[in-house]
Amino acid sequence: MNIDKLSQRLQTVAEYIPEGSRIADIGSDHAYLPCHVVKKGKVSYAIAGEVVEGPFQSAKKQVEAEGLSDRIDVRKGNGLEVISNDEVDCITIAGMGGALIASILDSGEAKLTNVKRLILQPNLSAKSIRLWLLEHGWQLVAEEILEEDGKIYEILVAEKGEPNKPYHNMNIAASLLMGPFLIEQKKVPFVKKWRSEVANWKRILGRLEEAAENEDNQKKRMELSNKILLVEEVLD
Repeated sequence: MNIDKLSQRLQTVAEYIPEGSRIADIGSDHAYLPCHVVKKGKVSYAIAGEVVEGPFQSAKKQVEAEGLSDRIDVRKGNGLEVISNDEVDCITIAGMGGALIASILDSGEAKLTNVKRLILQPNLSAKSIRLWLLEHGWQLVAEEILEEDGKIYEILVAEKGEPNKPYHNMNIAASLLMGPFLIEQKKVPFVKKWRSEVANWKRILGRLEEAAENEDNQKKRMELSNKILLVEEVLD
């Protein structure tokens, strides 16, 4: 992967960035994404944020090597600390756990006042993000799922709006877990992901059924059984 040819995962994120927007890429690593969209002329200005010294230096070198320092500002800081209130209108966060992405949005919520779009790619627990969006006035407007190098990724796109809208006439528990748009599309990676999850949950359930009976064990069995039923109903 390089700035001219992104991974399929990051290319999909890039496709959802609005033309002419100003973006902040949080956890930018080598700054491939901001460099790509600025170099292609899709965005006018970008901030690449990194909290870890190594990736921060890598991002700086990448931006300098591409001659983009006048249009990409590489900043070191935690989450949305790297932006001011009115600097950007689109935020991308890719390659972290869903719970961490949700906590970044939560602690930096005051910085989201003028942001029009969030593009979020969790490596796991996309449900944490869907819950956060629902509870904080952000409407899920699109979702993508793809498989690359043996891993399955979900991408969530949100804008300020009606947070309940995507969940109308849907099982809320299933759609928060699996994604309302993804449930409707039922693409091959989606089915593969959830069949694998169900198989894993059934293995765990089998071990729990062989273990000593106690209240905690019983609760875990009930939770797993409910999740299996929920997912199997969607898949069938």
